[in-house]
Amino acid sequence: MEYESEAEFSTGLVLLAHQSQPTPPPRTLSSSSSLPPPYSMSQPDYVTIIRQLQEQVAALTAQLGQQGGGGGGGGGRAAAATAEATEVAKPQIFDGTQSKVSGFVGACRIYIKTRLRKASVKAQINWVLSYVQGGSADIWKENISEKLEAGEIEFESVGEFLAEIKKEFGGGDEESVKVVELKKIEQGGRTMEEFVQDFKRTARGSGYKGRPLVEEFKRGMNGGIRRKLMEAENLLTSIENWYRRATALDRNWRESRREEERLRGKKETMGGAPKQKQRQSLP
Repeated sequence: MEYESEAEFSTGLVLLAHQSQPTPPPRTLSSSSSLPPPYSMSQPDYVTIIRQLQEQVAALTAQLGQQGGGGGGGGGRAAAATAEATEVAKPQIFDGTQSKVSGFVGACRIYIKTRLRKASVKAQINWVLSYVQGGSADIWKENISEKLEAGEIEFESVGEFLAEIKKEFGGGDEESVKVVELKKIEQGGRTMEEFVQDFKRTARGSGYKGRPLVEEFKRGMNGGIRRKLMEAENLLTSIENWYRRATALDRNWRESRREEERLRGKKETMGGAPKQKQRQSLP
């Protein structure tokens, strides 16, 4: 090979020297570095794993939805659990006292309807009997228990059994007792709302309807309200109208009395020493 200049000749020597060097032998790995290099996960591998995880999450979500929905069964079970957790007062021990029989029977009905509605009639009756103790009720309880065990009597429902208790300890004809109570009831110092509710409770089962019931209501209310209602242009006829108008008059009268007391107190504060408080009369 011919070179035109000295620089080209020097460069050629360097290249020949580099090409003539022997290739170094391959490096051998020591025992400490004999493990293969760590695996490097590629992007397709990440995508595959993510897709698999998403499919698993979707399957679990669908499974939980089926267990929670259950065609409405889950909601029904939750409602039933809530009902079971509701606090319901148990009846007080009944000793046969006539004045307590209505309250006892009512408390038993509420508790059975709320907490023992799925129990058998026999179990419900036995539960009621467990609260019948003391006094004249003990002898009746012993007799009725023996008849039930012997099959001499049978009740188709616990309501029928409670009616028997009310009949036994209610003091005879319930309607006659209600009539006596209805003729004694009076408003007195109570509000008309309180009197109306008590009157309705007493009238229930008395057999009084229409005009006789209105007359008893008129008799029991305070005279002031009765006179105002009697002096009204349109005379009331139905008992519901009497309830409504009497309640409104009583409420207005009490509100006017409170307003008078407020204004009187304001004048006394501005004028000096307070005057002696006047005694309020009933409406």
